[in-house]
Amino acid sequence: MSLSARDKRTRLVDAGARLVHQQGFHRTTLADVAETSRVPLGNVYYYFKTKEALGEAVIEQYVSQYESLRSTWDAKPNPKARLKAFIQASVDNPEVLARSGCPLATLSSELRKDNGHLADCATRLFADALAWIEKQFRQLGKSKGKARALAVHLLSAVEGAAVLSHNSGTPKYAVQEAKLLREWIETL
Repeated sequence: MSLSARDKRTRLVDAGARLVHQQGFHRTTLADVAETSRVPLGNVYYYFKTKEALGEAVIEQYVSQYESLRSTWDAKPNPKARLKAFIQASVDNPEVLARSGCPLATLSSELRKDNGHLADCATRLFADALAWIEKQFRQLGKSKGKARALAVHLLSAVEGAAVLSHNSGTPKYAVQEAKLLREWIETL
């Protein structure tokens, strides 16, 4: 793929991710994505034959972004620091969180209602996060079962606070929960 083609594809996926986060997957059309990315609609079909194909690309972009984030967190000196970095990342953009919710959770929830191929693809977003969080708890000396339970607890708390913040239109719930979770991690 040429540099220009990669640039167009990247612009389309970026625009798709932004629009899906703001207005949902089902309300986002390929025409919306074309307009936002400033790529002619006819060219969109060269890269993505269907909206589902664009959805797969958006999910893969999220997977890649979060792999990169986890790589950054893995450079932290210990599991507590890594877990606190994960928690902090959940509130790094509090206004966006309050306005549109967590991009992974909103997309996954919406796609799960259809229970199709994209829903299956989206399960990776949380599966990867849970596996990484569980690994951190294991490194803190927790048994496999306990580490998994703590990973589910932590991710549920972060995502639940994101839902409350989005529902109320204010980031205060997510920010408050992140503070409490960071304090909790210190006690482990």
